[in-house]
Amino acid sequence: MEPMEKTFDPRTVEPAWRARWEELGIGIADRDSSRPKYSIALPPPNITGVLHLGHACGFSIQDTLARHHRMRGFEVEWCPGTDHAAIATQNVIERQLEAEGTSKQELGRELFQVRVDAWYEEYGGRIYEQMRRLGFTCDWSRTRFTLDADYVRAIRTVFKDLFDSGLIYRGPRIVNWCPTDLSAISDEEIDWQEHTDSLVHLRYPIEGGGDIVVATVRPETMLGDTAVAVAPGDERYSALVGRTVVLPLTGRRVPIIEDAAVQPEFGTGALKVTPGHDPTDYEIAERHGLPMLTVIAADGTMDVPGLPQFDGLPVTRARVVITEALRAAGVMVKEEDYVHEVGHCDRSGDVLEPMISAQWWVRMRELSAPAIAAVENGETTFHPRRYTDVYLAWMGNIRDWCISRQIWLGHAIPVSTCANGHVFAWIEPPTTCPECDDGALTNDPDVLDTWFSSALWPFAIFGWPDETPDLRRFYPTDVCVTARDIIFLW
Repeated sequence: MEPMEKTFDPRTVEPAWRARWEELGIGIADRDSSRPKYSIALPPPNITGVLHLGHACGFSIQDTLARHHRMRGFEVEWCPGTDHAAIATQNVIERQLEAEGTSKQELGRELFQVRVDAWYEEYGGRIYEQMRRLGFTCDWSRTRFTLDADYVRAIRTVFKDLFDSGLIYRGPRIVNWCPTDLSAISDEEIDWQEHTDSLVHLRYPIEGGGDIVVATVRPETMLGDTAVAVAPGDERYSALVGRTVVLPLTGRRVPIIEDAAVQPEFGTGALKVTPGHDPTDYEIAERHGLPMLTVIAADGTMDVPGLPQFDGLPVTRARVVITEALRAAGVMVKEEDYVHEVGHCDRSGDVLEPMISAQWWVRMRELSAPAIAAVENGETTFHPRRYTDVYLAWMGNIRDWCISRQIWLGHAIPVSTCANGHVFAWIEPPTTCPECDDGALTNDPDVLDTWFSSALWPFAIFGWPDETPDLRRFYPTDVCVTARDIIFLW
């Protein structure tokens, strides 16, 4: 008998067992079985590289549940797959191209897509190989990808249903804009980071005499102010409500108004209102019918052609230059350090710019009601239970969801407009307008937020919208194991 090796080498043992498991079909579910079902839709990892420790941890928990239920006599379906992760994958490939001294613009869309397809083929296979080597007993006969043709049809079907029901609409609203990706991103894709910035106190002169002092960490946006707001009942300013301020540097006249969104304890209690570049200010402007001016361009530079000394400056440089101009104008009262959270794009890492942009939106109030009810009536439970409150708080205060992205990679928004102005959604690409039969169609240039497609994962992987045997047998699934931050995304 050969002596036992002093150390265990998994490479001498695991390949044989892996081959044996695959020979026995371990993990392949029989939809015709009479056993009770237990199904898991594996949260699809992004094809942006290789799996990390977090994937290994989460997938190990799912594998444990799958094995446990098989031993208890359940027919277990653990369906694996991968997510195209549009904006994340595009950023990774663009960084590669930059290192090679080129860009997606120089390649053009056709060659860029060739590069993307090669990436998906390489890293999709690498991810599955990692999972197999880790011994995960998924149903490898049912692998799915969010760009599969059947999956694309499911996405278009949901979009068209929501569009035709009036739950998807297009309109200008304030969005989180990434100047690097040149795209909107959702609230759930923001990486909040702590910054220490200068809180600048500025004296705005009041027409007819007097002044009012505002405080801001973004003096460059004062070029787009359209009001000064104070809290209702704030005795410091009640006599000033209705009067007019003359803005420094621009000379524009704007009103002093009252609004409940103003926090009287912040700064001076008087808020400069810049609707084009702040979400709170945007809502104030909507309530009061204020103009909404855009003074920052999509690339993160100042867009103020009437003020050539500032026009075209990057925002960070403009902040310094405009602060000095305000100081020279004699309206600077003081500066102090202020610690606050600033939103960054979770893909590019750059500071986001709130900006008004025409985008596609989902009306969330109507859709959140049944999702809240499913948790409140016990149909869906969270473990640990404390995340029930996190979920309900989020859903109870949810805003309309921006689902359009201005990037090259992803699911095209299935909307066309004919020469007569008819706008319609479709499942199969159209050749004529269904309303007037016009053949001069323009397709929407944007793509869908990745989370719009991955949100359909638990049922689209089983063949929905068709009433397939797999859908009848394995949906709804029984458990979803994810990181806690996915509560807000999936």
